[in-house]
Amino acid sequence: MGSFLSKNEFPVDGRTVLITGGSKGLGLNAARQLAEKGAHVIIVARDAGHLQQGIAFVSKGARSPDVQRFHHISADVTSAAECARVVAEAVEWNHGSPPDIVWCCSGSAHPSLFVDTPLPQFQTMMDSNYFSSVYMAHAVLSVWLKNTSSLSSSSSSPAKTAAIDDGTEEKQHDSAASDAEAKPPARHIIFTGSFVSFYSFTGFAPYAPSKAAVRSLADSLSQEMNLYATALPHEPRVRVHAVFPATMPTQSLDDENAVKTDVTKALEEGDQILDPAECARRAIAGLERGLELVPTSAIIRLVMTSVLGGTIRGGFWRGCVDTVLGWLTMVVMVFIRWEMDVKVARWGRENGVSGMKKDR
Repeated sequence: MGSFLSKNEFPVDGRTVLITGGSKGLGLNAARQLAEKGAHVIIVARDAGHLQQGIAFVSKGARSPDVQRFHHISADVTSAAECARVVAEAVEWNHGSPPDIVWCCSGSAHPSLFVDTPLPQFQTMMDSNYFSSVYMAHAVLSVWLKNTSSLSSSSSSPAKTAAIDDGTEEKQHDSAASDAEAKPPARHIIFTGSFVSFYSFTGFAPYAPSKAAVRSLADSLSQEMNLYATALPHEPRVRVHAVFPATMPTQSLDDENAVKTDVTKALEEGDQILDPAECARRAIAGLERGLELVPTSAIIRLVMTSVLGGTIRGGFWRGCVDTVLGWLTMVVMVFIRWEMDVKVARWGRENGVSGMKKDR
């Protein structure tokens, strides 16, 4: 998977996609582009007005408007009960079937110096970015996997049972091949990380840990889903991904910049800015290639390769390329960290501890 020779690993035509944070930014643009590919779409956010505007925008992109369906749900996904309600409503709206794909795009940032950050903000960051992902993943996985214990206890697979009754390996092989062909496409859960999931710096202490936790959650669940894939070979496989969007010029960025210190802004100079539509396009293209971790810019990919650890590499050849890039990036990062440390130290000498320029 992840090879340039592989088929589309993320088919959405005729499938139902649920996107939290779907009323603006990356979530809204991903919803529109998936609608253009034939998906039925449910968007989730708090603000009912933004949701109505968002669903109108998404539905205008429908590839088959007479067939595709669209829905919006107002909810606060930092609540476990609300996430369970969202999934239940999605199942009911979808004629009793759970969504095939869930993309957790909701989140917020409060980039400020650690000691200047109000203590409640640390909890808000974890709730908004990490726990919203945990609660939604738990709600949808509980639906997707709810019959696993009963199925597991009664399984030897039909193919294996036939082979035992018959005493022939040939029938087992033919049955297994037939089952593989009939197996439904994988389900997908997608988390949304950040550049600071891999590398944080001055001003992001309140925010970066929540995004690092999201990446760790994706890695953990990615491996855990193999348990169900092998124990229940006739059920849809669950694939877990994390998308790492570049900085996007949105209202959220304006809100971040309102609290961001000058020293943090100085360290961000040269950061790549991507339009939300382009960011969504790159994210979806990575999912279609079968990537589990999906960087949306060259700099994010380079930094990601230096800290992959036990993360799945996305195929042999991509793994080889990322390993070489990781070696090179680790050397470069020594100098990048040194340069940023020097900048911060110089800033302290010249401007003091506020993080703001003295002339402001």
